[in-house]
Amino acid sequence: MAQTLSRSEALGILTKAPAEQVKNFANSLLDEIGDVYVEKNRTGLVMLPYTDSAQGTTFHLGEVLVAEAHIKGLGQEGYGMVVGRDVVQAMALAVIDLALALGLRTDAIAQLVSEQRQQQANDDDHLLKMVEATRVEMETF
Repeated sequence: MAQTLSRSEALGILTKAPAEQVKNFANSLLDEIGDVYVEKNRTGLVMLPYTDSAQGTTFHLGEVLVAEAHIKGLGQEGYGMVVGRDVVQAMALAVIDLALALGLRTDAIAQLVSEQRQQQANDDDHLLKMVEATRVEMETF
């Protein structure tokens, strides 16, 4: 895996990737990883922090439902969390994180992350163009 890409960065990108693609990829890693011990696989609420742009103070905007998974295998740990209640997707992210910790198939993981980063950038550009098209110039009195 590229040295400039951390596990945290990789998981941040893959969290927003299509769930089925992440699940299928993680499934392909399981034979190499072998048996894993599931520490946690659950849903819960986490506080969503937000920074006030006017004063710069941080406050809690509200609670967000998340699914999280924490696994161990071959002396390493893997962790995944996604917004929503898809515990299988969270488990898939934990498997990918564990593979990264073990140094397994890092080139394939790096390629998946790179593809998803590009797709997400394209999606963001498209959304911004759609939003820009709705901008209305108002005269100031």
